[in-house]
Amino acid sequence: MDRGPRRRLIAVVVAGLVPWTVVLIGKELTLVFSFGLFNTNPPELLSVYSYFIRFTSALPQFIESWGSGVLLYLVALASAVAGVVWREDVRVTALALAGAGLTQFPVFLGFNRRLNYVAVPVGSLVLLIVVWWYYLPAIRADTATE
Repeated sequence: MDRGPRRRLIAVVVAGLVPWTVVLIGKELTLVFSFGLFNTNPPELLSVYSYFIRFTSALPQFIESWGSGVLLYLVALASAVAGVVWREDVRVTALALAGAGLTQFPVFLGFNRRLNYVAVPVGSLVLLIVVWWYYLPAIRADTATE
């Protein structure tokens, strides 16, 4: 299977577009994306920027790791884009993606500690699968040539 820079970039982009955490609160659904939060009642998309700049005083502490994950994801995305237009250090991309995936577990655990909340870390799994499927073989191939 071709796991070249273009395929890796597509995988990184897709990992940023899937909901990172799906939260069910009673009959309401909240989707935590890399670019913002989507609530179903009322239907509203709140950007990461708005969430962290406009609502900083009322943030639960566990949600702050989501912002760290977004920053790590942006590093991985920039690195993957560099792989298409110039060259990519696959270790940097893999580490940033794995970090972004791991930062979502506190979000998942924080929501699940609340009554009537059910959270599923979909994006964490997707990010870690992208690292495993696309980047570990590239890292192994890179170290084999040294």
